[in-house]
Amino acid sequence: MAISAPSVLSGMATTNGKAPFVPRPVTNFEETGLSYALIESLILKFLVNTGTATGRRIAAELGLPFGPFPDFLRQLKNQQIVAYANSATANDYVYSLTDTGRMRARLYFEECAYVGTAPVPFDDYLESVTAQTITSEHPREEDLRRAFSDLLISDEIFAMLGPAINSGRGMFLYGYPGNGKTSIAERITRCFGTTVWIPRVLSVEGQIIKLFDMANHEPVELESPGGLLDSLEYDRRWVHIRRPTIVVGGELRMEDLEIHYDPTTKVSEAPMQLKSNLGTFLIDDFGRQRMQPIELLNRWIVPLEKRYDFLSLANGKKIRVPFDQLILFSTNLEPKQLVDEAFLRRIPYKINAADPTEAMFRQMISIFAPKLGFEAVEQEAVDYLIERHYRSCNRPFRCCQPRDLLLQVRNYCIYNALPMQMKPEYFDFAARNYFTVT
Repeated sequence: MAISAPSVLSGMATTNGKAPFVPRPVTNFEETGLSYALIESLILKFLVNTGTATGRRIAAELGLPFGPFPDFLRQLKNQQIVAYANSATANDYVYSLTDTGRMRARLYFEECAYVGTAPVPFDDYLESVTAQTITSEHPREEDLRRAFSDLLISDEIFAMLGPAINSGRGMFLYGYPGNGKTSIAERITRCFGTTVWIPRVLSVEGQIIKLFDMANHEPVELESPGGLLDSLEYDRRWVHIRRPTIVVGGELRMEDLEIHYDPTTKVSEAPMQLKSNLGTFLIDDFGRQRMQPIELLNRWIVPLEKRYDFLSLANGKKIRVPFDQLILFSTNLEPKQLVDEAFLRRIPYKINAADPTEAMFRQMISIFAPKLGFEAVEQEAVDYLIERHYRSCNRPFRCCQPRDLLLQVRNYCIYNALPMQMKPEYFDFAARNYFTVT
């Protein structure tokens, strides 16, 4: 069972003075909350794929302790399901399947083709979300300053972000493209602490649902006073990750918000909002999805107000799942152009990522220049850039432009084997490419 226990991990922050959540290691199969049939199926399917393996390797593959494996595998041997292929060290053997075992493994594959880490019962996952919920986190100004330390934003936006983040409710980030809406959303997650634990795979009503996703979750290896994380005691079916920030854009479909069941493998994949639990879920380019904005917001009415969602399993049964993240809608349009007042009320915070001032634009050039390898910030060249390519044509500043223009200049200098300098003619070249002007 997963519980909140005193942590042996160094560097993990506590939540409101309480010990951080750590999945307690299991010592036997009963404590896993899984049936013996499920464990047997995982063992036999693994042996079908590998041919032979030691008991310790099987235990490691399943993320389970080796302790109960010798007796369990001995019972399978007595039933003539597995056989000893060779001896191994320390009360272990190399195992292979018998003909009977291969037949049984094929039956298991027909039921579900999943092979890998043993799943975690859904109830244990619910406990873990409660123990690590972002609703118990109340970031202060110093937390925001730390999280946004590498991003230049106005004091006005900063003052609005604090209460909005603390609310744990939905938030609209709107403004022109290139003003850092996505960058703001990615840093919001950092305000809630750094890392959490999630199961790799869930067992829900007999269904296997993959939760951990390398494309959206970043594993974190911590060190303890005695060495690496591998020396620490925790349930190996869980993985330690950074609080997730999941970003979806115009490609988002309504079916992406439901459990995806593969009828061939009989394995399910968790939807995006489940993968983003304990973190931030950003719907970028809101209003440009294939469905109407009203349809997408209708999908979030219950989750936004109740902080739970309902999902359908492959067998048709509905389950209630936690909706424990800060959901953000990022759009280049005014929110009132997309939805009516009733929906705007459910998303109480609307933050305008406004254009930077000239002073901020100059400051951003000073910040990016040394990072990109420029020897110095040459103010005359910067003055020329602003006068020639902004004031004279009444072009607004955007937050992304200092970095993008300097990258153009940098690439020009590298290609032509020139010193890394800012010159008016270099900025002319960059502006012609970037703004497609003559």
